[in-house]
Amino acid sequence: MDVEKLLLQVKNGEVAVEEARQLLKDLPYEDLGYAKLDHHRKLRSGFGETVFCQGKPDDFLVEIYRRFWERDGEVLGTRASAEQYELVRRVVPEVVYDPVSRILKAEKEEKPLTGCVAVCTGGTADIPVAEEAARTAEYFGCRTERIYDVGVAGIHRLLAQRDRLMKANCIVAVAGMEGALGTVIAGLVDCPVIAVPTSVGYGASFHGLSALLTMLNSCANGISVVNIDNGYGAGYLASQINRMAVK
Repeated sequence: MDVEKLLLQVKNGEVAVEEARQLLKDLPYEDLGYAKLDHHRKLRSGFGETVFCQGKPDDFLVEIYRRFWERDGEVLGTRASAEQYELVRRVVPEVVYDPVSRILKAEKEEKPLTGCVAVCTGGTADIPVAEEAARTAEYFGCRTERIYDVGVAGIHRLLAQRDRLMKANCIVAVAGMEGALGTVIAGLVDCPVIAVPTSVGYGASFHGLSALLTMLNSCANGISVVNIDNGYGAGYLASQINRMAVK
């Protein structure tokens, strides 16, 4: 809910005081007992609350989506399953599901996309995490550039994309195995790089721990690191950086 818009509508006589009071009564959150929906978050931080779908009981998840959609006109969920999509779309027909990123979202039509966030992967196996980052950034209003399969094993592939990288306000570098992609990219560009370790790799990669440690120990400047497979966290941070650059 846009509180400033609501207050203007009251001032102009478009919304009755009692109706506005009903809309405002759930600030700072709406208590469902099993969940406290933070409708106020967008006003505080610029971005609304996101639903982590994995592990939520079906009835709870469906009601959470319904409430967000009816109140805010959009809702973003991560780590959703195809089965959860089928359940949610019964009450929110506008919801769409991407099986690669596992993003389950309903959003306002013709949302303007600004700035530029580049999302890169070391290999094709890293794309699910990268898509979670890219689709999150797009939901939060960023124009994205996808630059996939440019890992350091064939560094000429990455160097061929340098012009596209230099146009970005922020770069998300998604890689498993040894996780060197973020360091190499940070040595080529003048914008912040968000490194995302993935659990892609053979046994000694320890389900992404090897890539995480490499990224944390990077000798390049301008790198921040999120948790293993946390595409959403990278997409959110990239959106904040892009928003500041656009301003």
